[in-house]
Amino acid sequence: MSTVRRTAVALAALSALALTACGPTGDDAAGGTGTPSAGATPSASASASAAPSKSATPAAKPAKPSKSAGSPGASAPADPDFDVFPCSTYDVTFTASLAEPTTSSYLLKITNKGPKACRALGHPVVTFGGLDGQATERGKAPGIEDAIRLDPGESAYAGLMGGAVDGTGKTVDSIAMTMNTESDLAQTPLKAATPGLYVSSTKNSVTPWVDNAEDALSL
Repeated sequence: MSTVRRTAVALAALSALALTACGPTGDDAAGGTGTPSAGATPSASASASAAPSKSATPAAKPAKPSKSAGSPGASAPADPDFDVFPCSTYDVTFTASLAEPTTSSYLLKITNKGPKACRALGHPVVTFGGLDGQATERGKAPGIEDAIRLDPGESAYAGLMGGAVDGTGKTVDSIAMTMNTESDLAQTPLKAATPGLYVSSTKNSVTPWVDNAEDALSL
C-alpha cells in the first residue's frame, strides 16, 4: 500500500471515532433513561415557596357580645317592694287606748308581728261591740303605692272618735277591727276593750292609717 493511501485510511478512522464520541447515546436520543443534568433539578427555593408557611397565624375568633342592661337577655333591677302585700289581721297585733274622754277618742295601733314586711292600706274597718254598722271613714287615705310599709316590729296608727254624749248613741265596751286588703280575703276580726266608749249615731269616725300617733289624733 502506498504511503498516500495509508494516510487516507488513518484519517477516515479518526473521523469515525470523533463522530462516535460527540453524538448522543441511543437512550438519550430516544428520550430514555439517561441521567438528567444538574440544571434540570427543581430548585430548593421554588419548593419552599410552593409549600404553605407554618408561621401564618389563623385569624382570631370574634369576641361574643356582652349582655348589656338594654339587651333582651339582661336582667332588670328588681323592685324591692314587688312582694310587699297588704297587711291583714293575721299579720298584726292590735290595741286601742283612750285618748280623749269627752269625745270618746281612741288611739288605734297595729304592729307587724310577722317575719316579712306588709302594707297598711286605707282605713281600718271598725265595728262597735254588738252595734250594727261600722265607723265612718274620716280623711283621705293614700293610694296603694303610697300606703304605709310596715317592716317586722313597726307600727301604724289611726284615730277613732266615738262622739260626744248627745243622747243619740249608745255605750259599748269593745270594738272589733279588720284590715283593708283590697281583696276578698277572709279575716278574723281583732278585738280591743273600750270601757265606756260612747258611740254617737252621727259623730263616730275613724282616720286612715298613718305612721305616727300625733297625726292619727289630729286628722
